[in-house]
Amino acid sequence: MRLRSQAVENTVQVLLPLPLADAYDYRVPAELALVPGHFVVVPLGKREVIGVVWGAGTGEVPQAKLRDVVGVLPALPMAEAMRRFVDWVSAYTLMPRGAVLRMAMSAPSALEAPKTELVYRAATTPQSDDTALKLTAARRRVLEVTKEGPAMPVAELAHLAGVGTSVVKTMASVGLLEAVERVVRRAFPQPDGTREGPVLSPDQKAAADGLVDKVRAHAFSATLLDGVPGAGKTEVYFEAIAAAVAARRQVLVLLPEIALTAQWLKRFEDRFGAPPAAWHSGLTSLERRETWRAIAEGRVSVVVGARSALFLPFAELGLIVVDEEHDGSFKQDDGVIYNARDMAVVRARLASAPIVLASATPSLESVVNVQTGRYGEVQLPGRHGGHQLAALSAVDLRRDPPTRGRWLSPPVVDAMKATLAAGEQTLLFLNRRGYAPITLCRACGHGLECPQCSAWLVEHRFRRALVCHHCGHAEAPAQACKHCGAVDQFVACGPGVERLAEEAAELFPEARLELFTSDSLMNRVEAEAAVERMINGEIDILIGTQMAAKGHHFPNLTLVAVIDADLGLNGGDLRAAERTFQLLYQVAGRAGRDGRPGRALIQTHNPDHAVMQALVSGDRDRFVEVELADREAAAMPPYGRLASLIVSGPDPAAVDNVCAALARRAPHRDGVTVLGPSVAPMALLRGRHRRRFLLKTSRDIAVQPLLHAWLEQIGLPNSVRLQVDVDPYSFL
Repeated sequence: MRLRSQAVENTVQVLLPLPLADAYDYRVPAELALVPGHFVVVPLGKREVIGVVWGAGTGEVPQAKLRDVVGVLPALPMAEAMRRFVDWVSAYTLMPRGAVLRMAMSAPSALEAPKTELVYRAATTPQSDDTALKLTAARRRVLEVTKEGPAMPVAELAHLAGVGTSVVKTMASVGLLEAVERVVRRAFPQPDGTREGPVLSPDQKAAADGLVDKVRAHAFSATLLDGVPGAGKTEVYFEAIAAAVAARRQVLVLLPEIALTAQWLKRFEDRFGAPPAAWHSGLTSLERRETWRAIAEGRVSVVVGARSALFLPFAELGLIVVDEEHDGSFKQDDGVIYNARDMAVVRARLASAPIVLASATPSLESVVNVQTGRYGEVQLPGRHGGHQLAALSAVDLRRDPPTRGRWLSPPVVDAMKATLAAGEQTLLFLNRRGYAPITLCRACGHGLECPQCSAWLVEHRFRRALVCHHCGHAEAPAQACKHCGAVDQFVACGPGVERLAEEAAELFPEARLELFTSDSLMNRVEAEAAVERMINGEIDILIGTQMAAKGHHFPNLTLVAVIDADLGLNGGDLRAAERTFQLLYQVAGRAGRDGRPGRALIQTHNPDHAVMQALVSGDRDRFVEVELADREAAAMPPYGRLASLIVSGPDPAAVDNVCAALARRAPHRDGVTVLGPSVAPMALLRGRHRRRFLLKTSRDIAVQPLLHAWLEQIGLPNSVRLQVDVDPYSFL
């Protein structure tokens, strides 16, 4: 319906995709009929920008100062549910609404009029001039082709008829053919929701039936799909997808590593007869435009994407699936800071659609939501087909240390020998990229640091570079120490995956080795090719980071060795134990997935740690119980609330002045604690000095109003930036 307001009959508020909190009032010319959600062009300063009509004008701006809306773009209006979602995300994260809107307008070219092309068909009333209508053999072939199909472009018609394009154009000029203008639309294959799926086990069938019932209810619900690695969680939620597609509703599947989903995509196509539409940073601008518009028009039924896919303009959203819901990569730490898993639940609620959260190691937040009744739960306690989970054992590095200068312990080396002799595959897992994490000068002990960050430069020997993994700074390896001048005295300290590959190649010279990291596999195509080589048995030893831990199914992989299991337990992070358990449990689950017995060896200096004990015993529930008890005792999430404030700037004095002002005005009341300011663990990042506050409240206190009241008292100099992170995952 048209926007109406007594005081502001001819004005609207337009929200712009800029870091602005408020919409601006504009006057509506008489020839325009606007509704909320319309994409419009408006003047801003000396330029014109695209925005979205957000509602009726406020009337706060005098008519004489209002500027006119320039025009309306030929795109479907942004749906009310999406506008409410933008408002909700903005309010929850304390980010400007315009910044959130920008994520919902990630393909601006899709808002413009689609391109058109000329297509040709047989004329309905050909000219009567017999000379002009002379039907040569070539012309007859063209007319035969036009009888058999729809109108088509000149090149396609000429190709099918076996003639030159000049023949087609001449026929159009004399009236034998007529040209029609057609909108150019990319055709998206349509998955078949009625296609028969694989035979499910009784446990899988019960779980799938429960999810299908949720889809058919066409109402919001949240369900945790909890199953061990290899239990067939994907096939179960595929049944829910089938139900949604059969009901002509759209589905969004969020995956943590969209560039590494070749196996998932193949399984989907095998199940539904067509691939889903993909949404990730690797798409070209043309692919983004066509996909965005097709989703808005309802021509795409299933989308698989990274976290940004959450802001796509679904016409009729019927189901959201968040696979590996525990994964930390669903948290965005730059720009608008949000957790895609949590915001997906909100998006589902606003769309009145069910959401499925799938994981073998659910986040503690989701576990508590199940315990309190906010989420439902379906469980798959055993592997599909009766296959057993890999046998886990800890290798105590205090008793079985590697030989000097090595990183693989004797038990791991022996297990690799046996695995290779049996013609099976090994995965060496080390969540550390590069050759070595630290490079030191033997003469003075000085370490090579990033000039812009409080971080060591990581040696990447295969690239012949020293790289900062935080800001991307890279430099050639130095010959002389800048600190003491000593030449050729640098030594690599600690292992990275490249050093591990070097050691494995020396120990097993006949084995075929490959690295599986974001440095060695630069794009999706390379990653998919590596997965295929592993499946086809062309790799004997795969050496990988966490990229290798997520969702891959390697039938002949029977040994997983975790090289530095203690790595993630350092640093005092709130979620260190939880994340370490999740990662190691997932990577161990890659072994023995196709009927062959699997083993997982975990090298650790601390085998008595609760995480290691839980892994070895296989008692995941006991670990979760103990970890939740510790969190509850400390009133930490999910039993309390946290918000992090990072104050940063190039001048540490200016940063400290802002911190002092924040400290003086910090909120003080029961159930509220403010910690800081303190120097952030990453004290210097990209040339900016960083200080941190942590706001901690009890569960019944919302942090957003506290933060609003606190921060509105503070003025920031232009050089200082204040970043708010509600529900922080990173504490750097």
